[in-house]
Amino acid sequence: MGKVLFNISVSLDGFVAGPHDEVDELFRWYNSGDTEVLFPGPNMIFKVSQASANLFRETWPRIGAIVTGRRNFDIAKAWGGHPPLDVPHFVVTHTIPQAWVKPGSPFTFVTDGVTSAVAQAKQAAGDQDVSVSSPSVMQQCLQAGLLDELHLDLVPILLGAGIRLFDHLGTNQIELENMGAIEGTGVTHLRFRVVK
Repeated sequence: MGKVLFNISVSLDGFVAGPHDEVDELFRWYNSGDTEVLFPGPNMIFKVSQASANLFRETWPRIGAIVTGRRNFDIAKAWGGHPPLDVPHFVVTHTIPQAWVKPGSPFTFVTDGVTSAVAQAKQAAGDQDVSVSSPSVMQQCLQAGLLDELHLDLVPILLGAGIRLFDHLGTNQIELENMGAIEGTGVTHLRFRVVK
């Protein structure tokens, strides 16, 4: 069975977006290198360092399903119906957007919590990994003991304000084991295993 992992670009001061959900500064590294990588799904081309490209090529094919939150789904405008990596997406939500409940939709809306969403995503992914793709869902997964790894793309910028990555985790200590770092252009890829 695969792992449940979380990957996101984060500023040095711990923000994953600005005060108005802006992410341009955090995603600048996606076009800061000289190696082209085709992002599956929406068919975007990134130009990153060779080290970042190698990491993408190693990680992306192992992802079999994605769990995200309704806020992320809405901000991304449902990715125009072509979500990242072209894998099933499980959206944790309180209300189901009926426009996306149709045959062939890549989205499954889960109203009974993050534990159910992760379980459904694991079943869909089979032996592949499940990627969690929003901070609030990641925080819930950490609290519930569902997350296996944190993959942070650390961007050398101080945003000063915005949406914090590690809010709402409660008071319980969470221990992480360092799995290594990879230096890219405009980014440092950090990998941690969640100690359970």
